[in-house]
Amino acid sequence: MTQIASIVYRPKDQPNPDDDYLRVDLEEATLIVGHGIDGDAKGSHPDRGLNIMSYETLTILRTQGFYTEPGQMGEQIVIHQLDVDALPAGSRIQLGDEAVIEVNKPRTGCDKFQRIQKKDPATVQGQLGMMARVITGGKIKIGDPVKVLK
Repeated sequence: MTQIASIVYRPKDQPNPDDDYLRVDLEEATLIVGHGIDGDAKGSHPDRGLNIMSYETLTILRTQGFYTEPGQMGEQIVIHQLDVDALPAGSRIQLGDEAVIEVNKPRTGCDKFQRIQKKDPATVQGQLGMMARVITGGKIKIGDPVKVLK
């Protein structure tokens, strides 16, 4: 069953360490149009407020020596049984009963990714998930069903 496996965020009132993705695990969250996860410091760009990844990709990357605990690849939402990397830009995904996100572009990694993972992000291009924006806000929680909309 395609479902939400993990939700994390960086609280607005927390520092942003240079050598770690400070992320807090959430059981549930509210997605806000034009932002991302409510209370998240990262969701400041209206076109790419969320970083989403596939659970199965994280499992593979773990075997290659990457740190893949929730949020440690820079992702915010992990989806089980959906090849996030194969979604074309413009794909819309319903999370739970009401929230809808739209995939914008592949994630590419950054200098911070390289500092934390101790690996060049170029070695995992096409496996870092996608940037997305919130189209329809709403509450989501771990275990919620996920479906790609037509």
